[in-house]
Amino acid sequence: MVNVRREEFKRRFPHLAEELDNRNMKLQIDSVRTISEEADKAASDLSGYTPTAIDYLRRCDNEKDALETISYLESKGEITTQYAAKLKAQLKRHGVRGFGSRKEDDHYQRQAAKT
Repeated sequence: MVNVRREEFKRRFPHLAEELDNRNMKLQIDSVRTISEEADKAASDLSGYTPTAIDYLRRCDNEKDALETISYLESKGEITTQYAAKLKAQLKRHGVRGFGSRKEDDHYQRQAAKT
C-alpha cells in the first residue's frame, strides 16, 4: 500500500518527489506566521500601513529586546494579554528570527521606493 501511495505521489508531483528523494530542498523558510491576521496585514499594501507587533519584533536584535517589546505593547494596550502570551510562546519556540528576518530602520522607505 505504501509503494502505491509513493508512486502516485511521484506521478502527481514529480518535482516535489525528486526534491524529497534527494533531500535537495530549495525553499528556505525563515519565519513563522502563527496568527493569520498578522500575515494578512504583512501581505497588504503599505499605503497607510500601521506596523504590527510582528513588525516591531522583527526590528529586535535578541530575545531580551523582543520580550521587552511584547511587554511594552501589552502595557500600552496595543496587544491583548492572550496575544502577548502567543508571541512569547512563539519567541521561546522559534527565537527572535522566528518572526522573520530583521527589518532595518529604513525598511518602509525602501519598500515604498520599490512600488
